[in-house]
Amino acid sequence: QVQLVESGGGLVQAGGSLRLSCAASGRTFSSYAMGWFRQAPGKEREFVALIGWTASDTVYADSVKGRFTISRDNAKNTVYLQMNSLKVEDTAVYYCAADNPGYYEDYNSWGSWGQGTQVTVSS
Repeated sequence: QVQLVESGGGLVQAGGSLRLSCAASGRTFSSYAMGWFRQAPGKEREFVALIGWTASDTVYADSVKGRFTISRDNAKNTVYLQMNSLKVEDTAVYYCAADNPGYYEDYNSWGSWGQGTQVTVSS
C-alpha cells in the first residue's frame, strides 16, 4: 500500500478555482493509477477523476468534465486536481486514492486513501 496526504482545500466563491495536491509515500507510486473522489454530507463517496500510471489515460465524471483536470508528477510522487469554474454543488470532502482498480468508479475498488481535504464553494 501507499500512504496519501491531500492538501489545497479551502473556501472559494462560485466560479473560482482551487488546486488540490496529494502526496504519496512509497517507491511504487508510479505503478498505481490515482483517483480523486468526493463526499458531500449525507451522500455516498463519488468518483471524480482518474489518471493512469503513465499519465496518458484520464477519466472524468460527467459532472466535472471540462472544469477539472487531473495530473501527476511521478518524480514528485504527487497527483493534482485543478478545479476551475467551481460550483456550489462541488462542495465536499475530496479524497485521493491509489490502486489499479477493476471498476474505477466504485470506491470499494481502491485500496489506499488519504484523509481528505474540505472544499467549500460559496454562492
